[in-house]
Amino acid sequence: MLVVHDSAVVRQSLVDVVAADPQLSQCGIASNPYLAVEKIKQLTPHVIITGLVMAKMDGVTFIEKVMQQHPIPIIVCTALDESESPMVARAIQAGAIEVIKRPVIGGKVFFQQSARLICNSVKAAAAVRLKCRSAVSVVSQPKQNADAVIAPVKKLQLPPAEEPVLLLGASTGGTQALDLILAQMPSHCPGICIVQHMPRGFTAMFARRLNECCGITVQQAYHGQRVCAGLALIAPGNSHMLLRRDGRGYFVEIVHGPLVARHRPAVDVLFRSAAYCAGPKAVAAVLTGMGDDGAQGLLELRSHGAWTCNQDEASSVVYGMPKAARKQGGSGVELPLETIAQAMLGAAGDV
Repeated sequence: MLVVHDSAVVRQSLVDVVAADPQLSQCGIASNPYLAVEKIKQLTPHVIITGLVMAKMDGVTFIEKVMQQHPIPIIVCTALDESESPMVARAIQAGAIEVIKRPVIGGKVFFQQSARLICNSVKAAAAVRLKCRSAVSVVSQPKQNADAVIAPVKKLQLPPAEEPVLLLGASTGGTQALDLILAQMPSHCPGICIVQHMPRGFTAMFARRLNECCGITVQQAYHGQRVCAGLALIAPGNSHMLLRRDGRGYFVEIVHGPLVARHRPAVDVLFRSAAYCAGPKAVAAVLTGMGDDGAQGLLELRSHGAWTCNQDEASSVVYGMPKAARKQGGSGVELPLETIAQAMLGAAGDV
């Protein structure tokens, strides 16, 4: 592993955290991205942790260069203050696997308290690169499923839904995938609900950026908001989004709740709620991402008559979530990214 940060305190704190875990190898350090480039050649690290605001070269530019020259899973460790907010969104778009929030002050205590989270993130990131090597063992904290937020769907108790609804779940690489899919949606398309794994404070900015380049309206969802044609709602960071239905149609609930599949928002939560209230009128896709969030929810959707698909390996930045969805039997068809939008629209016209 390689730690890249201009703060000596942050560098040493991260080194100490990694060194205390016997499952992680010793890590190198670099005080700026230029030195990091040389370290990458020397160490060939499996994972990089980097800051964003650094002298000589900012973290986003560094991430872009690494992805072009030496594709390595990158975790961003940042204070997430207002001045860095646009940079975090750009870092995710550039290819950062995960963002770890650290406080502006009290950093040493934070790293001590968050050691398990950091080490689990490093192991999961390493598994992305080494997913084809059977020797890799990723030990992580126990994860909860959607039961922690919403009860399992046994049978539909609502009257049949009348309108179709489109559902998308994504993680690593999802910002680019959603760009392409939403750009193909016509202004009269069915309402869309999206879970993109992203930290709190950045989903609103991501929604605004998508709204500027799409023919439909894209917004960060708020509690009680109606789902309607030509509108895509993105779950707020650090909150779960559930689809509900009443006499007037679909709406969303925004709740906190525990992490599900190690995420909040979780794709599984949205998909399970949609299985209950939309059933065969739901059209869902699991897109590129690390882990298995969405696989169980997609299976529940399919078992209730929904049309389901997953992004194929060739077009996925990380084929974790799509692979899990296909392996568990929730996906009805595997498709390349560029065909998913039209396939979903076609399915929505048939349901």
